[in-house]
Amino acid sequence: MTQTAITKIITTISEAEKQFNLVRTDDVDFFPESRENLVDLTDAEKTVLDRIRARYRYHRANGNLAEGLVNLVVLSPLLELAGFYDPPFQMQGEVAVEVSASVAMDEISEEILRGRIDFLVVSKGLWIAALESKGTAINLDMAIPQILAYMMSNPNSEKSVFGIATNGGEFFFLKLNRQETAQYDISRIFSLLPLQNELYDVLMILKKLGRLIDDIDKN
Repeated sequence: MTQTAITKIITTISEAEKQFNLVRTDDVDFFPESRENLVDLTDAEKTVLDRIRARYRYHRANGNLAEGLVNLVVLSPLLELAGFYDPPFQMQGEVAVEVSASVAMDEISEEILRGRIDFLVVSKGLWIAALESKGTAINLDMAIPQILAYMMSNPNSEKSVFGIATNGGEFFFLKLNRQETAQYDISRIFSLLPLQNELYDVLMILKKLGRLIDDIDKN
């Protein structure tokens, strides 16, 4: 059994799908959490989101932003607004994960892929969101195979896992379900470029994912 960094092996969506037997679903109702019954925002929350967008645009106008600055200026304030820094959630940073994959050499063998999740939001053993942050110079498509691999490392295969990837100026959400066939889907991209502040949508979805905990507790 060999051990390899996830980023060395899983570099494309095709490789992620092949290594983990993943299928992107064509079911339009697979990911309702990204668009249905979203939580309304208060005027105060919208004011903060407008400030975050203005701050991002101000710093971005002078060039690309490194991952650390994206986290500081955009992602961290969003997570705070979503309530992920407070009970019942636990924030974990730079979380080491590993997942096994079958690789073809002279014969089929098992390989352990290792990596680190930038941010992991957990409550009562349930992964609500595995967040992957990139610098603004990175095309966000490049994060898809990596975050899918991280989501596959969730030890609880009975529950859906949600992910979010951002480079500061764009965001998208992912959902992975392994209850039967391993399936996933990706939300539309939310951008800070339009006149309408799409950080509103991002926060509403984050709040929706947070409320899944209450739904689980009730059941």
